Amino acid sequence: MLVLKNATVVEFHPPAIHSGWDIVIEGTEIVAAGAGIAGSYTADRVLDMAGALVMPGIVCSHNHFYSGLARGIMANIKPCPDFVSVLSNLWWRLDRAIDEEILYYSGMVCSLEAIKCGTTAVIDHHASPAFIEGSLKVLKQAFTETGLRGITCYETTDRNGGLAEVEASVRENIEFTQLCDKDKAAGGSAYLVEAMIGGHAPVTLPDEALRLMGEAVRLTGRGAHIHVAEDRYDVSYSHHIYGKDIMERLAGFGLLTDKALFAHGLYLSDRDIAMINEHNAYLVHNARSNMNNNVGYNHKIPQYTNFALGTDGMGSDMLEEFKFAYFKHKDEGGPLWPDSFLKFLYNGNDLLARSFGARFGKVAAGYKADLTVLDYDAPTPLLPENIGGHIAFGLDSRDVRTVIINGKIVLENGQFPFDVKPIYEKARKAAARLWDNMDKLS
Repeated sequence: MLVLKNATVVEFHPPAIHSGWDIVIEGTEIVAAGAGIAGSYTADRVLDMAGALVMPGIVCSHNHFYSGLARGIMANIKPCPDFVSVLSNLWWRLDRAIDEEILYYSGMVCSLEAIKCGTTAVIDHHASPAFIEGSLKVLKQAFTETGLRGITCYETTDRNGGLAEVEASVRENIEFTQLCDKDKAAGGSAYLVEAMIGGHAPVTLPDEALRLMGEAVRLTGRGAHIHVAEDRYDVSYSHHIYGKDIMERLAGFGLLTDKALFAHGLYLSDRDIAMINEHNAYLVHNARSNMNNNVGYNHKIPQYTNFALGTDGMGSDMLEEFKFAYFKHKDEGGPLWPDSFLKFLYNGNDLLARSFGARFGKVAAGYKADLTVLDYDAPTPLLPENIGGHIAFGLDSRDVRTVIINGKIVLENGQFPFDVKPIYEKARKAAARLWDNMDKLS
């Protein structure tokens, strides 16, 4: 049993602040939380928070851990005048250059950096066309070795190998769900990673790919995880080739469900958005990535019922992503204030609940013990009504002190429980080899 004593608990939805609370953790869950209750329990360890902030899980709702070794990339990249060029000249060369060792170290450094930033869970979307079978298991290894909670999937596409690649991609998704089912049956600390059924984007998913993905969704009970309308071309392609809006096409194959997650959606129609809302599905916004790729801005954020924040491979610092998402929204003349973005940040916990079948996002009995501890000396009153304002204009990942995931301390006082230096040394070597592999590809 672990007890956190004298914490200032900050909850996102509904916004709340509780001073002087104790939090009692048994196994993977919170069993009690409240003022002055620590003395009623015999704990294996008691940590005095001394008034530090304790927040429930911070979730990155869309990421690409295969991109972890792209930082400062020195491969020869041709000019990219549009988004399709960015994909073909950079990312589709990078993912083809990944092998098992490169993926492992990319997953490891991404997991470590997520934890250091106070992120307790990441919903990942993976691609490595030269290493499909077993790739998700490698990512799972990185999640479990670092203690980060995760959901991952393989990016089904036909862009490299046609239908054979599609079939291999769907098979990898299905086999990984079976591995997750075994962990769920074992329960406890073994069940840290879940699965979705991944697809790249409608532009590289012919009808047969969508049919196979739909079958996988029905077979496994998981949700689809797909990029949609990140660029205008995806919408134009759907209209030109299939004569349909994107969501109409995906819904026709059973991919629009209440467990589905769609990333970006900058150019979805009002009818597309209505269909997402009608099916209680999610759209995930990735502000920094959209800015980096110069694809435009999603002006329809207020129309969504379920809306969350991700990074699309731009690290896992969700407190920084919150700031970018909010300030870009205001820069575009958006009507929302920080409290709305606080709800969007919280919503990652709802996505976890839909996949794991457990409760996340509150400091209360029966909820998973995914917690971030921060040393933040607020210069103005910290109130339920202005939590979002403190994140937008002050509090950030430099304030993260300790992180607890699934009831286990994975970062304490800024330190991991194992030596990470050799991991980063090997990651740098793997990155150099990745870049060299890219230059060997046409």
